[in-house]
Amino acid sequence: MSSVFLALGSNLNDPKQQILSAITALKQDPRITIHAVSSLYQTPAMGPPQDDYINAVMHISTEYSARELLSVCLALEKKQGRVRIEPWGPRCIDIDILLYDDMQSQEEDYILPHPGLKERLFVLVPLYEIAPQLILPDGTAVAALLQEFKEEEIALIRRSS
Repeated sequence: MSSVFLALGSNLNDPKQQILSAITALKQDPRITIHAVSSLYQTPAMGPPQDDYINAVMHISTEYSARELLSVCLALEKKQGRVRIEPWGPRCIDIDILLYDDMQSQEEDYILPHPGLKERLFVLVPLYEIAPQLILPDGTAVAALLQEFKEEEIALIRRSS
């Protein structure tokens, strides 16, 4: 079984329900075991002007290979109505593989660890919540990454009610 961290985000079609539906679907997969799910966080959108996102991070273990898990995530996105129109645009659900064991990969269709992991507070804050001692494959501690941000930036990442 491989240890994996997934990021989930949504800002369309009842974002909280989109995240919860994705978590439920992953929980029902017999090849996935969920160990932890962060709180839901409301975060400002990146890219063009759009509604805030709801974000969460999950820690799972799985029998799927990284490529198989990517296919599972993409199929789940499609099932929940995800349409890829523009980069950084609004979406009903986005499921990204952040970390897959200590794998470091530069495949054409996926990069591990996720290339935006270190710069995105909407990922780091919920990741830290469920794995405060986590060390990335390059030896960087998630806690140390958070210390590089200003308090005002971190304050924009709010737990969702």
